[in-house]
Amino acid sequence: QVQLVESGGGLVQAGGSLRLSCAASGSIFSINAMAWYRQAPGKQRELVARMTRGGSTNYEDSVKGRFTISRDNAKNTVNLQMNSLKPEDTGVYYCVADIRRDWYSSQKTYWGQGTQVTVSS
Repeated sequence: QVQLVESGGGLVQAGGSLRLSCAASGSIFSINAMAWYRQAPGKQRELVARMTRGGSTNYEDSVKGRFTISRDNAKNTVNLQMNSLKPEDTGVYYCVADIRRDWYSSQKTYWGQGTQVTVSS
């Protein structure tokens, strides 16, 4: 069994910062990409930031220069540092990881339960 547990969400004023963390645990052989998605009220879920095991990153255009994704491959963790937050960043943020549970299994995508981020104006 694999679990992704997020932490660090909360309420912050516009212009403030939050740091989200996610830890993957359970039966894990290897983790390829790790990412953060978000879903704002009434909107579709969207990719915010993604990092491969090798360190390549990509960001959603609206967060470039404000958000930074990082990960610790040894600890199976991924973080999202969010600065200069805007009300439009409000939403539920999900940790996502592409995981192989053993050497003979194919990769599967796992999702955390989500953590709420609310940015007040």
